[in-house]
Amino acid sequence: MDIFEVIGILEALKEDKRKHWVHPLYKKRLSIGQFHTLYPELRKHPEKFYDYFNMTSHTFDELLKSITQYIAKNNITRDTLCPEERLTITLRTSELVALVAVSCTLFLFLHTRDLSTKLRQMQRLNDDVTAFNHLTDRTQTDRIEHAYASAQEYKEALEALRRNTGAERSKPQRTLESEVARSEEVEQEVQEELYPEPWELNNTARSEVELLFFNRVPKVGSQTFMELLRRLAIRNQFGFHRDAVQRVETIRLAPADQQVLVSLVSAHSPPASYIKHVCYTNFTRFGYPSPIYVNVVRDPVERVISWYYYIRAPWYYVERKRAFPDLPLPDPAWLKKDFETCVLSGDRECRYLEGETHEGIGDHRRQTLFFCGHDPQCTPFNSLEALQRAKRVVEQQYAVVGVLEDMNSTLLAFERYIPRFFQGSLRLYWEELNTFNRINRNAFKPPVSEAVKQIVRANFTREIEFYEFCKQRLYMQLKALRDSSITLPATTSNLPHIQNNYYNYNHV
Repeated sequence: MDIFEVIGILEALKEDKRKHWVHPLYKKRLSIGQFHTLYPELRKHPEKFYDYFNMTSHTFDELLKSITQYIAKNNITRDTLCPEERLTITLRTSELVALVAVSCTLFLFLHTRDLSTKLRQMQRLNDDVTAFNHLTDRTQTDRIEHAYASAQEYKEALEALRRNTGAERSKPQRTLESEVARSEEVEQEVQEELYPEPWELNNTARSEVELLFFNRVPKVGSQTFMELLRRLAIRNQFGFHRDAVQRVETIRLAPADQQVLVSLVSAHSPPASYIKHVCYTNFTRFGYPSPIYVNVVRDPVERVISWYYYIRAPWYYVERKRAFPDLPLPDPAWLKKDFETCVLSGDRECRYLEGETHEGIGDHRRQTLFFCGHDPQCTPFNSLEALQRAKRVVEQQYAVVGVLEDMNSTLLAFERYIPRFFQGSLRLYWEELNTFNRINRNAFKPPVSEAVKQIVRANFTREIEFYEFCKQRLYMQLKALRDSSITLPATTSNLPHIQNNYYNYNHV
């Protein structure tokens, strides 16, 4: 055999394909494996194939063709998987990894703020912590003596230690009082981070026209606010308008009457203000720009007591008689009846039953009605739906809802959130305090015992909840300003929970 025959044999061997041993499991997979049952079924239904692989069968085939040479290696060191199954596992695993990555990103995003706050708090509390853990000179000396081999090194280290120890002791040491103060400071900073920014609570920007609409609630000091607004109109140069005195005050209006009111109010040239006893009215519903809504609330029980004696005051009927001469005078026995007797005797006028829609004499017991609106669902007294609707309207529509019991906070919020109309209101109020205090003051209103008030409060649960909601919102608006010169009442020192109470209610 010559050299050429040997070369020919070798070339033939090179061209001969290598035979691989096929694992028995591979053949079993091909016949009864789950994938090899699923894959042909998916190929028959293009929509199911796309849902499973997130690609068409044509795209899958092209991808498989381009990578088959890298994944189709059958030998005893690899799992006996066909190329189609290897590619499927790769695609499905990548989807799982992507889902886990997105979930982790979302989790970190939600908890980053809490973690950063806690880290800042820990950093402040650990500042200069060595001041609490000083060892005696002798203890530190013993430690350094063991740490250094030569006497010279020990001497240098000892001298440096004494200098550092003296410097530390010359610093003001942290006492329990200072630690408490530091902790309170950190807590205050953490609390401030919980409050929203002023623009998040400022509905003034939502108004489309410089028109202030004060749909005043009766017996919340609205006469005082009306006089204050009249004087501010001169100072701040805007129009002042109010509705005329009526024989019967209608606060709930039919849709046609609402449209008349909206067109009447909107007819005033801005900047202007309009004041009227009426329920919240949606201007945009009738195609008019939304005004700046404001109002004031009062403790519900104190308000109904005030109304009870207001409509029995002699001067009230003198004014009414002058305006409407044919108005009949009330029964003297009714005029003389005091509030405590009315409540304790179970008089219908003072029972305040939940769900009542008509109180007969119009005692304005439903403060929520002025914020809920004109719908029939707003009329039942102390109802849950009226409460939730009123809360939603206050949150979404009203620039500021003041509180009669806290004039400082109320006028300050009016000034800061609606400066175009209320600039200088706080100073003007205190300059003319004696004048404002005499407005609608009722000298014929006797004191009412706390026991009787508690009886009445039991039926005003949701009205009281709404009042507290408005008060918390007012203080949150001031807190959001982050102005150190603003001093809130002592009762608001536990305000961190207010944000939860303010936002966590069920909308109806």
